[in-house]
Amino acid sequence: MPKKVLPLTELQVNKAKAQEKETKLFDGGGLFLLIPPAKKSPEGKMLPASKLWRFKYRYAGKEKLLAFGSYPDISLADARQRREDARRLLANGVDPGEARKAQKAAKQEAGESSFEVVAREWHAKFAPTWAESHAYWTLRRLEQYVFPAIGAKPIADLRAPDVLQVLRTIEAVALETAHRVKFMCGQIFRYAVGTGRAERDPTADLKGILPPRSKKHHAAITDPKEVAGLLRAIDDFNGTFTVKCALRLAPLVFLRPGELRQAEWAEFDLDAGEWNIPIERMKLRTRLKEERRGQKHLVPLATQAVDILRELYSLTGRSRYVFPCSRSFARPMSNNAITAALRRMGFNKEEMTGHGFRAMARTILDEVLQCRVDLIEHQLGHAVKDPLGRSYNRTTHLTERRKMMQTWADYLDGLKVGAKVIPLKRVE
Repeated sequence: MPKKVLPLTELQVNKAKAQEKETKLFDGGGLFLLIPPAKKSPEGKMLPASKLWRFKYRYAGKEKLLAFGSYPDISLADARQRREDARRLLANGVDPGEARKAQKAAKQEAGESSFEVVAREWHAKFAPTWAESHAYWTLRRLEQYVFPAIGAKPIADLRAPDVLQVLRTIEAVALETAHRVKFMCGQIFRYAVGTGRAERDPTADLKGILPPRSKKHHAAITDPKEVAGLLRAIDDFNGTFTVKCALRLAPLVFLRPGELRQAEWAEFDLDAGEWNIPIERMKLRTRLKEERRGQKHLVPLATQAVDILRELYSLTGRSRYVFPCSRSFARPMSNNAITAALRRMGFNKEEMTGHGFRAMARTILDEVLQCRVDLIEHQLGHAVKDPLGRSYNRTTHLTERRKMMQTWADYLDGLKVGAKVIPLKRVE
């Protein structure tokens, strides 16, 4: 006849102390409290006893042991509940030890496939192909808006309402950002599908659910008379010489502000009048960057642009960057430097922006100077196809583009001095 075991009381468990040898206090049904031998500190004082809940059971003819945690984190009542759960599994032919291992593995797998883990992996993979600022803001928005809400959840378990809840929160603050985050989440879900960690992209079900974004264009001065005033204001600018040179060069090369401010001296051949910008630094769609990887965007420099750069070289030639930060030659100038300079000159954000020099050139070259549109688009760094559908390479129409850039620089000089500029013939 089995020995009768009296159930433990909370007081017994609480008062139990470590002895010289290992002690076991049984509660019945396989549950017992294991108290390891007493230990002393280096100072000779007795250390508090460890009290560990254990469950002894037999499965497939073998005796096994399952840990339930330690007292007082796991109370007597909690330990008994875990014992009953384990005995239920045994009654159904399931080994509770193996069931726990499976749960732990499933939890670990879910953590490795959480939205945040997949999103960071996606970001690390594609960030090298993006502009530095785009990579920064992509991760910043995810960390600010998305990860706190759904980052810890398995990406395969997320549904459209989960993403919508995130978007609604952002929409209340900034609609444009909500659209951007929705697009980013879609890319992450599609990456998860491709890597076998999700079945589909739930953002596809959210099409049209956000109010349409308002179409905004970068403010730009395109009227020749107003352009003349802008150019004269730049010549009168009393800020730092580096920023002033950037302002003088901006209308002559009409690149994006980020491409201009991150210019490196190693990219220039001033004797040849050329600036070769690595495609990886251009703001292009990922597909286009992949197609043109290793190529360079060639910017023919008018003589006026070369003169500005030679003048600047005497000041910043020791730096890697053409337009270094005023506090350190090791970094390019701030992405707000040109915008701030325009504001100091009295041009507000509805009148002119750093991007506006591109629109200025695109409009006047086409409508006033009547240059070929494909030459203008190529010089803007846009993808341009030849009649056979192939992308033009960096040396295509170089002679014509040199002529166009010099014509443009001369035209701007004429505007600045107040000459009456007659529209020129189409550049062939």
